[in-house]
Amino acid sequence: MADRTFQASRPHRVLVPRSAERRPLAVPGRLTWRDARGMPRFATVVTRDISDHGVYLDCRAADAIPLYRLVYLQLDRDGRDVSQLPPALRDGRVLSAVYRVGPAEPSTGTPSGYALRLLVDPRAATRAAADRSVRSIA
Repeated sequence: MADRTFQASRPHRVLVPRSAERRPLAVPGRLTWRDARGMPRFATVVTRDISDHGVYLDCRAADAIPLYRLVYLQLDRDGRDVSQLPPALRDGRVLSAVYRVGPAEPSTGTPSGYALRLLVDPRAATRAAADRSVRSIA
């Protein structure tokens, strides 16, 4: 009986289906942001997985990037031709927000990765998907 009471009082986690499929993809790139003093910071990154709305990055920056910080993500020019990339990442720099910080590396104390939410107009993404699906019959 005690076990039932304990289990019933635990908060239930509701699983929400993802709005976009994650695709494992390793493309090198660069993050740019401003620290708390307004100084520009840069980090070399490699994508781990990508969806239409976000990306998870492996990052070996000397400085930790705070949660909810606005950053610019720019993938290397050679990697932008990959067909699995969302249209926003093919165009150049994309404004993004850090919404999850990965575990810290024991040797450096800085996070090993970051999850970014791509801050793009959802209507533009919908239009781009519709444009790809429409084919000319002339």
